[in-house]
Amino acid sequence: MPIQEIRAFNRFYTNLIGALDYSKHLYTPYTLTESRVLYELAHSPRTDAADLRAELSLDAGYLSRMLAKFERDGLVARAPSEVDPRRQRITLTAHGREAAALLDERSREAVGSLLAKVPADVRPRLVEATRTVREILGGDRPAHREGPVLRDPGPGDLGWVVQRHGALYAAEYGWNADFEGLVARIVADFAQDHDPHLERVWIAELDGRPVGSVMCVRDDAPATARLRLLLVEPEARGHGLGDRLVRGVVDFARDVGYRELVLWTNDVLTGARRIYQRAGFTLVAEKPHRSYGVDLVGQDWRLPLQEGTIK
Repeated sequence: MPIQEIRAFNRFYTNLIGALDYSKHLYTPYTLTESRVLYELAHSPRTDAADLRAELSLDAGYLSRMLAKFERDGLVARAPSEVDPRRQRITLTAHGREAAALLDERSREAVGSLLAKVPADVRPRLVEATRTVREILGGDRPAHREGPVLRDPGPGDLGWVVQRHGALYAAEYGWNADFEGLVARIVADFAQDHDPHLERVWIAELDGRPVGSVMCVRDDAPATARLRLLLVEPEARGHGLGDRLVRGVVDFARDVGYRELVLWTNDVLTGARRIYQRAGFTLVAEKPHRSYGVDLVGQDWRLPLQEGTIK
């Protein structure tokens, strides 16, 4: 009886989510397996093909053909792994990130449409039931392979970046609304006009909610990128998330051809400064100033990357 019930549920759910014709269901050109591979690549800054194959239990030949198709379509780039040259590192291109973001948006819309049919008072039971299934069938497998995942921003995420910067810096450092205004202008400039090939925002997500952010934008100096708006929620600190976010910026800036990466911070942000130091940044200048209602010492940090190709 349990086997029959589980098989019946499998048939019911695959029909419900359109798994047999996933591309038509989400109005995209990607199958369910292709969509899952793009999702994994979008939520990990750097992924080796061997790890991807093991995580998704895919046949090596099938995955290789899929990645070759993605490469022809300009979705991914392949290179020898920095850890083991015999392994192949897979990264999404800017076009690939756009495709993954579209898939994520369509998937959220599809699930939202499903939930809209469920009465509000019943939804907690549904969520708890899905969690129970995952816990029982998942065994000892951890819910998060690497803790928080890094992804591109979705609807509402940029507003979250502004709100959390304003709230956290007021609570932890006593900064006034001038700082939130500055963050709002930075985010608005990015949202209104940015080059997706050379500029990017990362959102760190844990259990379906954002817990961190960082941004990489073009600087006024030639071949130079600027790291901005690094933030990690208090409950997500102490697990290397800040290092992961900064490393994502460094890797991205290096991969797209920037010659150096710069940032501006303040001396009171000791945790962030330790992250920058571990990433290889060097303090090059500092100057006292009064901003956000308090006296501060501003600092300029710099990280050489390579001989840049961006002019």
